[in-house]
Amino acid sequence: MHTSPTTVIVWFRRDLRLADNPVYSEAVKRYQTVIPVYLHTPDEEGEWPAGSASRWWLHHSLSALDTQLRQHGSQLILRSGSALDQLNSLIAETGATAVFWNRRYEPESTRRDTAVKTALKERGIAAESFNASLLFEPWEVTTQAGKPYQVFTPFWKTCLAKEPVAEVARTLPCPALPASPPSSEPLSSWKLLPEIPWDRAFSEQWQPGELGAQAQLERFLADAIVNYSKGRDIPGTRGTSQLSPHLHFGEIGPRQIWAAVHKAFANRPPEDAQTFLREIGWREFAYHILYHFPRTPTEPLRADFERFPWATNAAQLKAWQRGQTGYPIVDAGMRELWTTGWMHNRVRMIVGSFLTKHLRISWLEGARWFWDTLVDADLASNTLGWQWIGGCGADAAPYFRVFNPMTQGEKFDPAGDYVRRWVPELAKLPSGVIHQPWTASLDVLRRAGVELGVNYPQPIVDHAEARGRALEAFGKIRQSS
Repeated sequence: MHTSPTTVIVWFRRDLRLADNPVYSEAVKRYQTVIPVYLHTPDEEGEWPAGSASRWWLHHSLSALDTQLRQHGSQLILRSGSALDQLNSLIAETGATAVFWNRRYEPESTRRDTAVKTALKERGIAAESFNASLLFEPWEVTTQAGKPYQVFTPFWKTCLAKEPVAEVARTLPCPALPASPPSSEPLSSWKLLPEIPWDRAFSEQWQPGELGAQAQLERFLADAIVNYSKGRDIPGTRGTSQLSPHLHFGEIGPRQIWAAVHKAFANRPPEDAQTFLREIGWREFAYHILYHFPRTPTEPLRADFERFPWATNAAQLKAWQRGQTGYPIVDAGMRELWTTGWMHNRVRMIVGSFLTKHLRISWLEGARWFWDTLVDADLASNTLGWQWIGGCGADAAPYFRVFNPMTQGEKFDPAGDYVRRWVPELAKLPSGVIHQPWTASLDVLRRAGVELGVNYPQPIVDHAEARGRALEAFGKIRQSS
C-alpha cells in the first residue's frame, strides 16, 4: 500500500482518554485520518506485566474508550504481540506516515519506546511522543547542581515554583476511520478478566473509563476535598479522592485535576485542597525517582539495605495476604484490598509497616502482592510507597518508626466502623476492644461470638517483641551506613 501523508497511527497506552490528551489532540489537528490503536504487549513489560486486578480494569477501560470513539464514527483497533511488529503491520495496512504516542517512564517501556522510535524513523516514518501523565517531565525538575531529588519537600517546592499549568485542552472530535479500517482483535480474546469470581465487588466499587474518572473527581470536589486533611486518614469514610486507578490508566490526567481544583476555588485553593494537590506532587516525585533510579523496582535505593536480614516465613506472609494476622486493622485492610482491588492510604502504611517491621518480610514481597491485587498498581508509586515504609527508599520513614496497629486503629477507626465492615466476625465487639480483641474478657468475647484461635486468629506475633527485633535489625543497618 502506498503511504499517505494524511494518516497517523495514535498508539494509546496509559492515556485512555480523549480530553486533554496531547497525542490525540495533535493527531486530530494535523492529520485527516487517525487510526486509534491499543497494543497488548505483556511480553515486553519485563518483570512487571499487569497484575490480575489491573487486567480487570484495563478490560473495562479499553471497552469504555472504544465506546467513546465509536460515538465519533471511529473505533479502537486492538492488536497483540510485539509493538514494533504490530505498528509495522498497521503502517502497511493503512499507509500511515506517522505514529504518535504518549510517553511512559518505566525502565522497560523507555527502552522499548526508544527502539521503536529509532526503527520507525529509519523507515522514514514520523515518530513523536508527548507528555500526558505528569505535570513535569522527570528531567525538567533538578537540584541547583542539576541532579535528581531524593527528598520530596524540596522537589515539590521546585515544582510549585515552575507554576503547574491550570488550563487544559478541550476534546476534539475524532475523524472517522477509512472505509476499510484495519482489522481488530476482539477484546475478549485477551482474557483479561479473572477466571475465578473474586472480582464480583469491583463493579460495585468502580466505573473504569474517562466518564467514571470525571464522575469520581466531581464527587470528591463536592463532598470530600473541604475536609481532606483530616478525612484522608479515616478509612471508614470516603475521605480520599479514589482517583489513583483513573490516574494510572490515564483516564484523567494530573493537569485536569489541577485545573479542576483551582477552578472550584477560584484559583485560591484552601489548605485542604493544597494538601490534596501535594498528593499529586507525591505521584510526580514517584516518577521522578523511578526515571532517575530505574533499578528501584527490585533494588533498594539505599544500597546499605541490600544486606538487610529480611526474614523468610511463608506461613506469616500468607496470613498477611489473607487478612489473618490477628491484628484487626491490618486484616481489615488486606481484606478490603482483596475484595475491592483498593486499600485506604492510611491502612496501606499500617499493613506495610506490619509486613516489613513486625514480620521483617521484604518490602518486595509486599510490592509484588500489591502489584497483583491493586487496581491502581502503578510501578512508580508502588515502589516509592513500599521503599518508604521499608525504610530503604527516597525520603524513607525513619527506621525506628514502627506503626502500632492497635493505636493506629484506635486513632483512625475509633468506633471500629472500618474493622466491622471488613472483619465481620468481630462486628459485635465493643469499640474499646475491637482493635485488640485478645484483651477482652471471655464473657465479652462469648457475647460477641468471637472465639480467638477458632473463628478469628490470635496475633501471629507479639507487638512488643516484634518491634524490638525490628529496631535491633534496622539499627544495625543505620550503624553500619
